[in-house]
Order: sequence, then structure tokens, then C-alpha cells
Amino acid sequence: MARHPYQELDDLHFWSRVVTPVAFHSLDPVRTAKFHVGPDDKVATMGSCFAQHLSRFLSRSGLNYFVTEGGDEALGEEERALRNYGTFSARYGNVYTVRQAVQLVERVYSRRWRRREEVWRRGDRYVDSLRPQVEPAGFPSEEELRADRAAHLLAVRRVFEESDVLVFTLGLTEGWRSRHSGLVFPVVPGASGGEYRAADYEFVNFGAAEVTADLHRFVRELRKVNPQLKVLLTVSPVPLIATYTDQHVLPATVYSKAVLRVAAAEVSAAYGHVDYFPSYEIVTSTSSGGRYFADDLRSITDEGVSHVMRVFKRHYLDGEGGATSSPAAQSLRREIAAVREIICDEEVLDAEPPNSASAAALGELAADAER
Repeated sequence: MARHPYQELDDLHFWSRVVTPVAFHSLDPVRTAKFHVGPDDKVATMGSCFAQHLSRFLSRSGLNYFVTEGGDEALGEEERALRNYGTFSARYGNVYTVRQAVQLVERVYSRRWRRREEVWRRGDRYVDSLRPQVEPAGFPSEEELRADRAAHLLAVRRVFEESDVLVFTLGLTEGWRSRHSGLVFPVVPGASGGEYRAADYEFVNFGAAEVTADLHRFVRELRKVNPQLKVLLTVSPVPLIATYTDQHVLPATVYSKAVLRVAAAEVSAAYGHVDYFPSYEIVTSTSSGGRYFADDLRSITDEGVSHVMRVFKRHYLDGEGGATSSPAAQSLRREIAAVREIICDEEVLDAEPPNSASAAALGELAADAER
């Protein structure tokens, strides 16, 4: 029989050997990790809703989860969580698109930043258009909003300059952009504040070339300010909650995730300090038969999160091995228990208008903030 190159490959290259015969909960699609996370490494996170699972896993694992905006402890843990303190390493809310990430770097470092950073109104309160839900009740004045924004950008600078590892979870290609300033927002104006006007805002769905170019730029800009930084890219397995394209939401979701996956592959292949972790593949693999999605076919189950975190721990955490009593293993169990306590800006796109009870609750929160 004639020889051919595929005969020289190991088992990891063949579906019939490492997917078909493997129990779905044991699937491990990581071949090698480019780097490991040590106990002293400062690990930062940003990105879509799914990134919050990793954020909380790290914060509870005994590792050095790096948070530069943790909030005043006098607020209490519940209120700090409600106001997005510690949700990610800084209080940037969900960074869904790579363009938002590039924009964040520009806002922190570029002396040429001249774009008008919009302030939205929500009733008699003020909303930061670029992180509209970090204060659920809004800010009482524009001055307080701008002061908080300035402090936030200083905290983001620390994340970029002091972190050893940044985990960035890519979530969406769809977004909304100002026709005047070019600012890209996490949600459409009018959903979490502000007022939508077609003359002022436009829908955008970034293509593969644009997302890849943006991700290259993001990685290069971070490397300039932090030459030691390592970046771990992931793609969120959570489907779009809604699409503004003229497609059915299912193919729109597949398009978005495919674009993000291509960008992550090309950028991680281009740099020795950038790696890709296949959380998307673990959750959406045909081997699981859809078991990792809840009844809404969108939310990730505790089993799915558990599987992702096990594989991450196995390959990226120094000294963890297979221990079940380690801090990281204990954190994994706590994360499974809290799997559905996730904050997502995009939920407002498919939400009912607030009823009187929820409006009253927001009013009470605003009053508490005043005090």
C-alpha cells in the first residue's frame, strides 16, 4: 500500500480516534498550551458575558485575579456585583466586539482622541454610553459620570500595563456606531439609555478582515505598553440574543462566531505570546448532543461550564494537575453553583419594558446611590 503524509500523524488529528470514541464530558480539544498561569501571575479578563465564568473562577481559585476596580467594600458584595465591580478586571462592562477593545486602548493612550464620548439620558439620570449598565440606576449628574469615567480609564490603564495574562472572550460582530464620531456602543441607543435616531446611529456587522485587523491592532498596541503580557483568546459559545441583519438569528449567529473564530485563529498563529482556548468548541461540539445548553438553547448549563473550566485548569494552571481539593478545584465547584448569575448588556434587547415594581426598585437603588 502506498505511503502518504497522513499516516505519519498522531491520533489527535483524527476525528474517529479522539472525538467519536471519547465520552462527551471527557472531550479535551487542547493540544498544547503556549504558556501557563503561575500563582503569582496577574490575570485579567474582559469580553462578552461568557468571560464572567472565567473571571469568577479565577477570583475564587486562589490565583492572582487582577482587579483594578473592585469598589468600596462598604458597599457590600451584593451591591458591588450589581454595579459591575469585579465582574471583569475593570468596570468596562461587556466588551462584545473587537472594535470596542481597540477603542478602549485608543481612549486610554491616544493623545489624538478627539471623539465626543456621548452621555445618554435615562429619565432624570445619566448613562455612560460606552458602558451603559455599570450603574444600573444611572449617575445622578453628568459631572459624576465624567469623574467616574476618568477614574475608570486610569483603572483600565493599570489592567493593560500591569497584567501578566489577559483573557479576552470574543462575543459579537454586530454593533451600533455613531455616524458622527465613529464610536461603537455595546448596545443600541435607546435600549439602556439615550435615544435612537437613524440620522445619528448606524448598524454595523464587522467582517472577517475587519475583525482580524482590529484584533492584530489590539494585541500589538497592548504589547507596546506591556512587553511581558500574554493574551489568551476565547470565543463565546453563547448564541446571539437578537440580530439586526435581515437573516434568521441562527445563521446570523453562525456567521458571527465563524468570523470571530477565524480572527482568533489567525492572530493566535501570528504571535508567540497569544494563544487560543477552545471553550466554544467544547460547548458546541456535536459530541455533547446539545447537553451543554439549557432549555432556551442559549444559556450554558452548569455541566458545560464545568467542562470548560476543567480543561482550562488542566492545561493552563501551573501545579493543578488532577487535584480535587486544590483552590482551583474548589473554585470550579463554586462556579458551577453560580453559573446563571451572569450580567449581560445585550439582555435588554429581548426584555419587556420595566414594570412598576422594577421601576420602583431602580428608584430605590438610585436613592441609595444618592445617599
